[in-house]
Amino acid sequence: MADTLSLYKLIILKMLEQVEYPLTNSQITEFILDKEYTNYFTVQQALSEMDETGLVNVTTKRNNSLYHITDAGKNTLEFFGNKISDAILTDIHNYLEEHKIAIREALSTTADYFVGNNGEYVVRCRVREQDSNLIDLTFQVPSKKQAESACSHWAEKSQNIYATIMKELL
Repeated sequence: MADTLSLYKLIILKMLEQVEYPLTNSQITEFILDKEYTNYFTVQQALSEMDETGLVNVTTKRNNSLYHITDAGKNTLEFFGNKISDAILTDIHNYLEEHKIAIREALSTTADYFVGNNGEYVVRCRVREQDSNLIDLTFQVPSKKQAESACSHWAEKSQNIYATIMKELL
């Protein structure tokens, strides 16, 4: 079990090393489950242990965990990366290539909220492209339910909202 769990950790580290941006828990899990390497609970155990030992950093935004490889993770991969078979390396490469656009879109379109000074909820919605904001929209709503609704609809509505704003302003 320890050897296979170590292999799953190396696979995750390799995935994180191959991209210039964090991957979500669901993106990592989807890859491993789709390839039938192991089950959901083992993936979560591997991710948890890697966070505890400092191989990855985890940030959470609106119930979405984002994983970044650390220097310790890179060093581990440098020493033990040869344990990953060529077939698995090919699977990782193909998955990241096939899902590159979807992965970037998931990470570039973000929405979050917090309670403002006056007790209302402040919603911040963004669409980023590389290191710049295409749109960064911040507004207040009176209830948590409205803030959650705005955040949950942002990903599907952001392109239309951006197009409408640009049309009206230009």
